[in-house]
Amino acid sequence: MNPYSEIQVTPEQERTALQWLSVLHDQPDSGDQATFSRWLQADPAHAQAYAQAQVIWELSEVAGNTLANEEALMMQRYLSQINARRRTRLTRWSSGLAVAACLVLMVGVFAGWQPLRWFNDLGADFVSAPGQVRTLALADQTEVTLGADSAIAVNFSGNERHVELRRGVAFFHVTHTGQPFVVEADGGEAQVLGTEFEVRLQPTGAQVTVLTGWVGVKADKNASQQILTADQQVAYASGRADRAHRIDSAAQLAWRTGWLTYYKTPLVDVISDLKRYYPGQIVLLNTALGERRISGSFPSQDPQAVINSLQGVLGFEQHNAFGRVIVLR
Repeated sequence: MNPYSEIQVTPEQERTALQWLSVLHDQPDSGDQATFSRWLQADPAHAQAYAQAQVIWELSEVAGNTLANEEALMMQRYLSQINARRRTRLTRWSSGLAVAACLVLMVGVFAGWQPLRWFNDLGADFVSAPGQVRTLALADQTEVTLGADSAIAVNFSGNERHVELRRGVAFFHVTHTGQPFVVEADGGEAQVLGTEFEVRLQPTGAQVTVLTGWVGVKADKNASQQILTADQQVAYASGRADRAHRIDSAAQLAWRTGWLTYYKTPLVDVISDLKRYYPGQIVLLNTALGERRISGSFPSQDPQAVINSLQGVLGFEQHNAFGRVIVLR
């Protein structure tokens, strides 16, 4: 039984615990050690806060490297959207990104601040918060449902209606106006006149799913186009597309009503979905575990319960600190 299970730790105690952890890892003198000992013994919550801080500290190096890889990929997308010439800057600072990611992980425990989400939102017209599913109407009366933690930019100038999926997932019920409707994601695009379909960004690349109508999908603007019809799906990455295949689109799109449904889906993709519903960080450290396939339906509003359920089936190790960081390995 966890002796700390009934102890409530305040945010201030959490911050103080991390401050002490930093001091004690930096050659403290006898006065620091004595002061820390008094603080630790003053309240059982201090001991719990410090124990949780140690978990974060011990995992931060490995988790930080994992976050760094994810952040580097997202930053690559961001830089390519701004100016292709600026992409070369990524290689110059990426070597220090893992160290920075450790700090971001520690700071993000408390502040919930994720810089690349902020960068994406700068250029977005419509945004949904983590855990929020939002439906809105565009200027042409096209209805868009943004999945949790998603962002789009809209440009209806000229002879084309253009939407860029900057983060997450979006479902489109497109109004027929005679003008092409194009959704860009990760260098590729989906084009329609009037239909219902979903576009989602994945850990690498993007995926298009059609509910009704016809959608032409290109892995990049110069690639050949695949035509998808109802209940078909295709994924693409780095300018190359898979072959379209049939799926149960109603099940795939159940996130609009609060359910996440999977059929033989890699765990890494499931975790990518859950991250958009969790207010903190979820870090998957085990590559082999990420390749395990999942089938089932789960309520989207309780990602911790979903992870607990998956843990019971897959038997992975889970660390949860401060209710804000979940590390799986």
